[in-house]
Amino acid sequence: MCMATADITIDAASQVNSFFAVTAPGLESLTAQELQGLNLLPTAAPGGVAFQGDMDALYRANLHLRTASRVLVRVGDFNAAAFSELRKKASRLDWQRYLVPGQPVAIRATSKASKLYHADAVAERIAGAIADSLGAPIIRQKLGDEEVANPPCGERPAQLVVVQLSHNHCTVSVDSSGELLHRRGYRQAVAKAPLRETLAAALLLAAPWDTATPLIDPFCGSGTVPIEAALLALGRAPGRQRRFAFMDWPGFDEQRWAALLAESQASVKTALPPGCEIIASDRDAGAVRMAQENAERAGVAQHIQFTCQAVSAIRPTAAPGWIITNPPYGVRVSSNKDLRNLYAQFGNVLRTQCPGWRVAILCNDQALLAQTRLTLDTSFSLLNGGIKVRLAKGVI
Repeated sequence: MCMATADITIDAASQVNSFFAVTAPGLESLTAQELQGLNLLPTAAPGGVAFQGDMDALYRANLHLRTASRVLVRVGDFNAAAFSELRKKASRLDWQRYLVPGQPVAIRATSKASKLYHADAVAERIAGAIADSLGAPIIRQKLGDEEVANPPCGERPAQLVVVQLSHNHCTVSVDSSGELLHRRGYRQAVAKAPLRETLAAALLLAAPWDTATPLIDPFCGSGTVPIEAALLALGRAPGRQRRFAFMDWPGFDEQRWAALLAESQASVKTALPPGCEIIASDRDAGAVRMAQENAERAGVAQHIQFTCQAVSAIRPTAAPGWIITNPPYGVRVSSNKDLRNLYAQFGNVLRTQCPGWRVAILCNDQALLAQTRLTLDTSFSLLNGGIKVRLAKGVI
């Protein structure tokens, strides 16, 4: 049940927990759709999607979500206007549910419009509160540029704790995912400017590709879009080949997790749906080789047709389908005539070879998209590597 002490609310070991699926900006609606498909009631918010459920729901979200970055468990919400108050209230949280004495802990703290404005000092008090609760000192690990670093073989990974202070209100969360969810485990070879797996999945869902029609990616790079397309069409859970932070929690239900894996595997298709073909190409032979290696690790190489060729060599299938791709784009387009020519050629090829096909192009610049001379809807925007990009969609 949910317990209250003074003005502190704690999500204790109960049947209902509060979760938050963190997303890249712009992907909140897609993650909400995914949670809806898992029969979990989502509430979209800036930066992610809130939902509730038991531990089974947490396991399923990590296993199946294609567009989320990580899934947090909300462990406490309370007001704190002094450091002593912060430590005292945070020490009441149910840390034993997620940590054991001696386990490394990484703390990410932010503060906005609060009296406790120094994020490092906030993190220090939270570390003290965890030690108070566990009755033993903790090992603090520094955060890397992106997330908690992988530990040496045989060592317990650090548990990420996320602390957000806003107008003196403190929200404390524990990360259940570990490595960010875009790390499916198959992409070990990467070409230039690789697209994250979560963003590739987002392109497919936002297009929206129906998995029953052909798909061509003529700028496949290291193969992320076609591989994610194959995983989606075959119904393979993106998290089936990796570990998660919740597997190190004291209450982890290994039998239930095994049952969920078996359940997800039972619904996997052995072949692409009728009418579906996935064709990937790139003019860079090295990139195509990387894409094939990644597809083999993902177990979908036999479902994707890889070719080394220029965009001018596109040959559509008999049945119309989708062109979904992430072509190269530059931040300073005016200084790069080659990109403008590339987009103009791309548009000419599509109009000549693929009339009636639908197209979805990820690009950061309207001027480049205009070179294709296609009528495109650019209302869907997101961030890719900190750059605002648009998914331009239309019918050729």
